[in-house]
Amino acid sequence: MIRTRGKKQRRGAAAVEMALVMPVLFLMLFGIIEFGWMLSVQNSLVNAAREGARTGALLGYGAEDMQERITEVLTPMGLQDKVSVTLTEATDGNPSVGVELSVQRSQISLLQNFFGFSDGTLQARCWMRKEGM
Repeated sequence: MIRTRGKKQRRGAAAVEMALVMPVLFLMLFGIIEFGWMLSVQNSLVNAAREGARTGALLGYGAEDMQERITEVLTPMGLQDKVSVTLTEATDGNPSVGVELSVQRSQISLLQNFFGFSDGTLQARCWMRKEGM
C-alpha cells in the first residue's frame, strides 16, 4: 500500500520556504560584500597615507612627490578623485611630515544607502620624521 496523501499536501512547500529564506540570505550576502569593500577601501587609505608620508620623509622630496605617490597607490582602487588629501610638510619646529586622507562613505558605497553606511567618513593618517632634520 502506497501513501500519497502527505505528498500532495506538501507540494510547493519548498518554493514557499525558499521565497521566505532567500531575501534574508541575499541581505546577508550583500552586507558581507559591502563590509568587505569598506574594509578594502580603509586598507587602501592606510596604505596610501603610509606611502605618501614615507615618500615625504625622504631627503629632497616634497609635497608634490607625496601627492604623486598617494595618487599612484589609490588609482588601482579608483579612489584617486574621491579622496581628500591634507599634507603637512616638515618645518624646523616640527620635523615630521604628515598625510591625512578622508573619503565620505556615500562616495564609495556599492549599495548607496541601503545599509545606512552613507553617513560618516573613512580616514587614515600617517606621520613620519623627515630625514636630515
